[in-house]
Amino acid sequence: MNFDPASLKYDEKGLIPAIAQDADNGDVLMMAWMNAEAVARTLDTRRVTYWSRSRQAFWIKGETSGHVQNLVEFRVDCDRDCLLVRVTQTGPACHTNRRSCFYTSVQDGDEVEIMAPMI
Repeated sequence: MNFDPASLKYDEKGLIPAIAQDADNGDVLMMAWMNAEAVARTLDTRRVTYWSRSRQAFWIKGETSGHVQNLVEFRVDCDRDCLLVRVTQTGPACHTNRRSCFYTSVQDGDEVEIMAPMI
């Protein structure tokens, strides 16, 4: 069965959330948005491409930072309204230079930093 990006359920702005996960250890690295063209580009090039809502432009992860995400596996959830991109990540995934964007934890009512910047 051929995959058609148009078969996904996008929101009213034509976007779908995409969760990036480290294919080697399962760590959740980040969440960003894709549109149908970003999905197609990601599958075509195997370089993860997102849609930047603030810049209204395509964003190839690592294009300027060198912190590249290469696609290992592209998964679609059961409702077809969320994506999981399993990747090999070069360097930090987060713009704060941390391995993951999820670097704080709420513990006993306090927000605690659980991950220091890599660089």
